[in-house]
Amino acid sequence: IENAHRAGRIASLVGVEGGHSLGASLGVLRAMYDLGVRYLTLTHTCHTPWADSSSAAASDSNTRGEGLTEFGKVVVRELNRLGILVDLSHAAHETVLAVLETTRSPVIFSHSSAQALCNTSRNVPDHILKLVAENGGLVMVSFYADFLTCTTVARMEDVMRHVTHIRDVAGEDHVGIGAGYDGIN
Repeated sequence: IENAHRAGRIASLVGVEGGHSLGASLGVLRAMYDLGVRYLTLTHTCHTPWADSSSAAASDSNTRGEGLTEFGKVVVRELNRLGILVDLSHAAHETVLAVLETTRSPVIFSHSSAQALCNTSRNVPDHILKLVAENGGLVMVSFYADFLTCTTVARMEDVMRHVTHIRDVAGEDHVGIGAGYDGIN
């Protein structure tokens, strides 16, 4: 991405949303890396056998409450070794805390917002924003209205409120624009 930027070109990372796509196979993870994947969202709207989701839809089924199993920690370490970013959007707060204790690399939230401004489990609380800053990670603000205003309508001013809040709590080096356009009307 830095080389593309220096050359005046546009670049993007390839990511996979949902660790369930791994099954429980580090071989699949390594194949994804070989195909160019550079970030992995550990969960999506359901739990994986090794990481808990923040999704309300998932909260009634198979919640372990521990966040990340021992195999989940192995996955995080392998992501670090390969140079694949750990994406914590969609992860339960217990999962996030366990990842931050396990990882040796900066993490990202590719499409989340500030929980202090919109209290949903998909957003990031201030104490975790501070931990992400300590980790050197990045929280990228989602454009999804439900995560910005906790309603179905949001404006650019709402996006900027979240950017400003995350900057104020975590620092300017730890906030970005993530969008998460899938599912936005």
